[in-house]
Amino acid sequence: MNDARKEHLFGGRLLMLGFGCVGQGTLPLLLRHIAMRPEQVLVVKPHDSGLAVAREFGVQSLVTPLDADNLMQVLAPLLGPGDFLLNLSVDVSSVALIALARERGALYLDTCIEPWAGGYLDAALTPAQRTNYALREVALALRSPERDGPTAVLTHGANPGLVSYFVKQALLDVAAATGAARRPPRSRDGWARLAQSLGVRVIHIAERDTQAGTQRQRPDEFVNTWSVEGFVDEGTQPAELGWGSHERHFPADGARHAGGSRAAIYLNRPGAGTRVRTWTPLAGAQHGFLITHAESISIADHLTLGNHGHPRYRPTVHYAYRPCDDAVLSLHELAGRNWRKQSQGRVLKDEIVTGIDELGVLLMGHARGAYWYGSQLSIEQARALCPHNSATSLQVAAAVMAGVVWAMKNPARDIVEPDDLPHDEMLRLCRPYLGDMVGVYSDWTPLSGRDWPFDEDLDRDDPWQFKNFRVA
Repeated sequence: MNDARKEHLFGGRLLMLGFGCVGQGTLPLLLRHIAMRPEQVLVVKPHDSGLAVAREFGVQSLVTPLDADNLMQVLAPLLGPGDFLLNLSVDVSSVALIALARERGALYLDTCIEPWAGGYLDAALTPAQRTNYALREVALALRSPERDGPTAVLTHGANPGLVSYFVKQALLDVAAATGAARRPPRSRDGWARLAQSLGVRVIHIAERDTQAGTQRQRPDEFVNTWSVEGFVDEGTQPAELGWGSHERHFPADGARHAGGSRAAIYLNRPGAGTRVRTWTPLAGAQHGFLITHAESISIADHLTLGNHGHPRYRPTVHYAYRPCDDAVLSLHELAGRNWRKQSQGRVLKDEIVTGIDELGVLLMGHARGAYWYGSQLSIEQARALCPHNSATSLQVAAAVMAGVVWAMKNPARDIVEPDDLPHDEMLRLCRPYLGDMVGVYSDWTPLSGRDWPFDEDLDRDDPWQFKNFRVA
């Protein structure tokens, strides 16, 4: 892939904030697809781990922790009009960074809307204030009245990010398969009408990670294939899901938001302690964790028709994540510690010896039942496609690269989400790094094989009720 075409000529400075697993995997893609010199890139991170990768590519670094007191002092002199702030960090306020980038006339992209350190578990905040819903509302409120400010792309990794494009492609696939083939919609309302006309009731971001390394998870250690801090943070946030217009059993531990888009609800329990039934082509039926993610809210919001508080159509949307085995063990130990993080953390990357990351979207309720569309990427494929990556990191890195390219080509689009971007163009950029792209139909429902070996409280009249998906 070293002869990949250059998508854009960039003349400014690219400030990469954070350089963990995803940052290390993203850097070679940026230099491969964007015409810029390594000297134009500066990595800023709080410690020096992983910087050997930056030096390998001739990229300079600045090691300094960032907080609310020194953010302006450290970053403002490094950013000017036309520069790019690529935020791949944790524990640094995304809203503060977006505001800084806009003030300096710089472009911006992140993979998650982060609060300052401790914000996810701040006892002074209500559960509603600790949700991704709340973080999204604050970030979107920064949009300029004319919507022509410097481009800032929110939540543009694999999920959230890439999966929003999977949803649109999956909608077109189902339309073609059911005889409703039509030209792709050209508006937000058009995509919502297409989903409604097809009868899509539920959308899972359904992921199964089977990657494994040489060293198993040890006591008092959290192991994962992307970020320890990121996964613990989002796993201990309240579980969140886009709430569909067809739902008739509101969860006993659920709560609605008083303002904003009203597209999602949250549960008064952590996502890492909430399981749901789901399905992927290779794994089949399985239990996943209902981890909060921004796409659960943005996809549901963008596919809403009618009054947001009482829509005539909206699908239920949520993440259903079965992480690698070592991460599952880590989550069980984390729960046993009453959600207090282990003292040690380890990200699996170079030590991975086998496995794939099967990441896609599962559209349910239409005439063909269920349809999964997405990426099946093995560790062997990932390493052959781009250095310093696992299957998980490359799915994220490819989407980050595509989002950076799009923002550079469209520098005055103000604050946007993945659902606002052209899905075909973004998939074109990402596909070479996603391994096997497949679409598979299934007759699976959350009622399949139920009532054995015990009777269950189910809604048998409508398999697509959240009540049927949730694991009691």
